[in-house]
Amino acid sequence: MGRDKALLPWPPLDPGQFSSKDNFLSAAIRSLAPSSDFVIVVAGRNESELAPIAYSNGASLVTNPDPSRGQFSSLQMGLQEVLNRGRDAAIVTLVDRPPAAEATVLTLRAAFESAPLDLWAVVPEFSSKHGHPYIVGREMIEKFLQAPMSSTAREIEHQFQEHIQYLGVDDPFVALNINTPEDYSALLAK
Repeated sequence: MGRDKALLPWPPLDPGQFSSKDNFLSAAIRSLAPSSDFVIVVAGRNESELAPIAYSNGASLVTNPDPSRGQFSSLQMGLQEVLNRGRDAAIVTLVDRPPAAEATVLTLRAAFESAPLDLWAVVPEFSSKHGHPYIVGREMIEKFLQAPMSSTAREIEHQFQEHIQYLGVDDPFVALNINTPEDYSALLAK
């Protein structure tokens, strides 16, 4: 992308607009807050840029001291913090995507809360693509925490698919991944 995706203006700016009060991070925090007791942001080298946004939007911040270990190490840090705060479930999302609609997050939470005990996660699906945010329970959190840092969330998810519900949602943002300036520009058309 050439810049920190967490700081990308949200919604995207039309040509000629000069500023936006929101960005991917602040919008993600606000989309998760109504469905959770607290929001934890995992930062890396960008801690000084993300901290004011996290705190002003009511979130907490933990810092991955070695983000070169990869994205999975940040997931593990965030999930460990969830357990440290006495919770048994977490809503997980990435900051390189537009925020899911609040209704989508509430739907995912309702599905998770009403799921049978052998269900460890609820993952949104749009147009046959799995996405974020997803909800994980204690069992899946433990599997993520026990996995080597060289793992990926997708690998762990695939190992335990029989414990995951893929829930169709009418929210295209759950399946979008913004990696390039072109991806970001395409959001203006949505």
